[in-house]
Amino acid sequence: MGQMIELVSKDHFKNAAYVAHPSGKAKGAVVVLQEIFGVNAHIQAVADGYAKEGYLAIAPAMFTRHQAHVDLGYQADDMKAGVALKAAIEALPQPGALADIQAAVDWAAHESAGKVGVVGYCWGGLLTWRAACLVDGVAAASAYYGGGMTFEPALSQKSKAPTIAHFAEKDQHISMESVEAFKARHPEVTVYLYNADHGFNCDHRGAFEASAAATALQRTLAFFAQHLA
Repeated sequence: MGQMIELVSKDHFKNAAYVAHPSGKAKGAVVVLQEIFGVNAHIQAVADGYAKEGYLAIAPAMFTRHQAHVDLGYQADDMKAGVALKAAIEALPQPGALADIQAAVDWAAHESAGKVGVVGYCWGGLLTWRAACLVDGVAAASAYYGGGMTFEPALSQKSKAPTIAHFAEKDQHISMESVEAFKARHPEVTVYLYNADHGFNCDHRGAFEASAAATALQRTLAFFAQHLA
């Protein structure tokens, strides 16, 4: 079981974050970036899972600059609310919420005394790609079905850290054509495709695909073991 802490960004903005500690000495840290549903039970469970693997895990609340304490489910009304919250954060002047990711990376590096990886899902996948390109101190990034990362302006950004990306072949939100464009533009990024739908990692959603989620996690853990050691 983790706990909520307070992070302070460089602009002095105070943000909440869920933190899960490993049972022993941390072998590095992982910043977990949320879907559009907030730092809810699923995202907390993801952070707990990385802690069980030996990492200090932190999930910053990425909606706080617009609304604090967001904890949504996965029904139609939750989706509508999440889309609106995402739009509000995306409309912030630069660097916007990237400052809060930077604060999480800095905190994780200090507290773990190790390297920091970033993993994110859906909107968090896009934020993971941005973090790999723009946030200092990211040693590795694993982006899951990042809506927007296969289109401009994200498509033209360049990762500063080793990055892998996971996409779903049945995804109605991210076309395979755009994924192929991303692969062509970024041969340095290892792209994995899964016979699944958008949101396949989340066991709270109807799109959950256990086999794809397990394979993607195994690949991410191996990737982090390589780059966060």
